[in-house]
Amino acid sequence: MLTSTNDRAIETHSLVKTFHTKHGFLTRTTRSTEAVRGITFHVNKGELFGLLGPNGAGKTTTVKMLSTLLIPTSGSIHIFGQDILQHTRDIRKHIGFTFGGAHGLYGRLTAIENLRYFAELYALPPRETHNRIRELLELVGLRDRGNDRVETYSSGMQQRLHLARVLLHDPELIFLDEPTVGIDPVGARELRSTIKLLKNQGKTILLTTHYMAEADELCDRLAIINHGQIIAMDSPSSLKSKLTSDAFVELKTSGENLPSVKNVLAQLDPDSEVTYNQHAFVWEVNIRTRQPGVVMELLAPLLSSNLIQTLGVRNQTMEDVYVSIIQNGGA
Repeated sequence: MLTSTNDRAIETHSLVKTFHTKHGFLTRTTRSTEAVRGITFHVNKGELFGLLGPNGAGKTTTVKMLSTLLIPTSGSIHIFGQDILQHTRDIRKHIGFTFGGAHGLYGRLTAIENLRYFAELYALPPRETHNRIRELLELVGLRDRGNDRVETYSSGMQQRLHLARVLLHDPELIFLDEPTVGIDPVGARELRSTIKLLKNQGKTILLTTHYMAEADELCDRLAIINHGQIIAMDSPSSLKSKLTSDAFVELKTSGENLPSVKNVLAQLDPDSEVTYNQHAFVWEVNIRTRQPGVVMELLAPLLSSNLIQTLGVRNQTMEDVYVSIIQNGGA
């Protein structure tokens, strides 16, 4: 295990990554793109930390730098207190990483054959490999499919096998880059359960995702990143409470009854925000307000008169927070 003078598994300071690309045929020009623009954050040991952001925000570039696959343009990275540029080989023994998609597995081999191959690359003792593979297939829910070719696996099963591969050498720090992308809901739920189990076993995990509900469910803390910069960072619950205490009243009505609804909603205070969306013959109305009780009281007579089909109130979700932060450039 790497030694560290504090409880931090990852520390970055003013991390920058710039890519330079050549353009043109007769006249060659160089274009520079700053994918990561001076981000600073830390991840504590045993923490499940999330990088949340849209596609192209800089999440994958950040993970590749943290996992020694890319050299930073400037700034610093320390893994368990060790400088990543000075102790690259030693650090690699203590980390594992996987990126979304099926690349990196051999479809014509079975799951056991894949894991045995990677175990040899990790130089695991042969007598330990058999038991380790059996344990990992059990952990990721593939025990009964170990002798099946990977090409017969669903995308969710392949991602779980990726996770087993990452865990072969029992790393202390795991990087998961959008692990549930392209997976069906059942497979994604099973994979999230495995990630929670790893967290409970004391693993430190850095997860990137653009799924708000996933970040809310899994992460102890998260950083929202956009255009290569961190624009908000805290626990999901703190981000939701810090941003606003607003609630959302949602209702459905017909086009015929919409004017009656609008007349009632015209009585709301100016701070309330109302949006209307039409889906076929049904109108969905969303009211963002700090006084949900007042709104429900105003709309109750319409509900009892059958002018509203459904009416409900909900608290702010991580998706609401995410959209607000991205649109406003920070929290």
